[in-house]
Amino acid sequence: MTDSSKSKSDNEWRAILSPEQFRILRQKGTEPAGTGKYDKFQEEGVYTCAGCGTPLYKSTTKFNSGCGWPAFFDAIPGAVNRVEDRSYGMTRTEITCAACGGHLGHVFKGEGYPTPTDERHCVNSVSLNFTDEQK
Repeated sequence: MTDSSKSKSDNEWRAILSPEQFRILRQKGTEPAGTGKYDKFQEEGVYTCAGCGTPLYKSTTKFNSGCGWPAFFDAIPGAVNRVEDRSYGMTRTEITCAACGGHLGHVFKGEGYPTPTDERHCVNSVSLNFTDEQK
């Protein structure tokens, strides 16, 4: 469920987001693989929603999956919602910011990565900001 204080109309989102952020966060777009600034980024800190600033992922859960997008094996509890996505003729699990509903990417399970959850949260860099403050 989204936080009503972080809900905005499309016009309000357009006023505060770049066109690329709007396309991805609000229209469920995807950045091209290997182009995101956080794909190979390895600093310690917290990744927040680029739309509303809500903390989503800790750097301690980020791993190199080689998929071309930032990958995390788990989100901060309660920060991310999962929604069934049946677009493009397949069923996937979309992940969105629990506070503002912004599209983050998709989560995949059972791919065999050596992580504690056997999940890969494949997240668009455009959907994220990074802070080196430990939240």
